[in-house]
Amino acid sequence: MTAPLTPPHQQPSHDAPPASGSRSDSPVEGDVPGSAKELRDAVLVAVALTVVGVLLGLLWLWLAPRVPLISDGRAVFLKDTEGEEAAGADGTFTLLAAGFGVIAAAVVFRLRKHGGIPLVVGLAVGGLLGSLVAWRLGVWLGPTQDLVAHAKEVGKGVVFDAPLALGAKSALLAWPVAALLTHLGLTAAFGPRDPEPDGDAPGH
Repeated sequence: MTAPLTPPHQQPSHDAPPASGSRSDSPVEGDVPGSAKELRDAVLVAVALTVVGVLLGLLWLWLAPRVPLISDGRAVFLKDTEGEEAAGADGTFTLLAAGFGVIAAAVVFRLRKHGGIPLVVGLAVGGLLGSLVAWRLGVWLGPTQDLVAHAKEVGKGVVFDAPLALGAKSALLAWPVAALLTHLGLTAAFGPRDPEPDGDAPGH
């Protein structure tokens, strides 16, 4: 009477391997594409903001106040020794860069609301690279850096513009800092929320 009975240890052995295999494989296959997509988005954001730096450089060149110089034939002097045009160039760059940072963060948040840390890093790196591009482009397209040659070219007693320069290099951080603060604020206000736990404890 005991011969037809199936030993109990043989039944679970057929189901255990498929169950354990399905649990271990599914998370790994889902995680890799997600990480690769975040890195790709971060690189695209950084590259796009670097290119947008060209627009910032052109706006800075257009809006920054000029510093008037004059030559007496032997040396070059400030036409207005009490002028604030040099500080105005720094302030113009800072305000424009901060505005670009706010806009960039808002656009990135709108398009990639669920982006992780790589996207935020791409936003900061792209802002810094965009600022560097804008600074160098504005200086390159602005008045010549060779004051002596420029003074000889325009002649004695003729007012000409000083080279466009960024005196406070900390202005280069205005874009990435504004972008990070804006993105942080938008995430805190409108970002996805974790589901709240149930208020009723089990068994009550």
